[in-house]
Amino acid sequence: MVEMLTILIVLAVIVISMTLHELAHGYVAYWLGDDTAKAQGRLTPNPIKHLDPILSLALPLMMAITGGPIFGGAKPVPLNFSRIKWGEVGVACVAMAGPLTNLLLAYILFVIAYYSGASADSLGGLVLAIGFQVNLGFCIFNLIPIPPLDGSRVIYALAPDFVRRFMDHIERYGFIMILLLILLFGALLSKYMSSAVSFIIDIFTRLVI
Repeated sequence: MVEMLTILIVLAVIVISMTLHELAHGYVAYWLGDDTAKAQGRLTPNPIKHLDPILSLALPLMMAITGGPIFGGAKPVPLNFSRIKWGEVGVACVAMAGPLTNLLLAYILFVIAYYSGASADSLGGLVLAIGFQVNLGFCIFNLIPIPPLDGSRVIYALAPDFVRRFMDHIERYGFIMILLLILLFGALLSKYMSSAVSFIIDIFTRLVI
């Protein structure tokens, strides 16, 4: 079982990481001409405005306790697609802002851990390790191209019309789709997450050496 201190650190990292993830979506949308998120109070560091009780807290905590790769999501930022510059390309930029923020945070924490030589047994080392794992997990999970995850918006920007119509249809069932993905393809999802984490760690290592 995971110790209480570890759970508290995971919870704190989740709150900070997912808040920054959603703020990135909102600010990029605002910079591209859509103030919907700002008007609805989503351009705020208040985590209560952004976190989903199941996807943001229960799911990643459960994965941490069971020893699996940590991943999750948050409340989607409200957007008015018609107001975003550059059409679907702009929407894809808004979508990618969240995962790229988590990827950047993961890299910063990786660099700090690498050059500080922080021991995994120390409190500082534990915080760095958990922060790295959580942010990398959030990045990779949210890039899965299933609505309403961020990766679906990139596919949407590039896909032909019939694929877009299909994605529009299933997006209303997005939460159910995510639950089915986890319940029915949990082992495959864990394998995907672990492989992607290993791949990115290898890239990070090459960058700091």
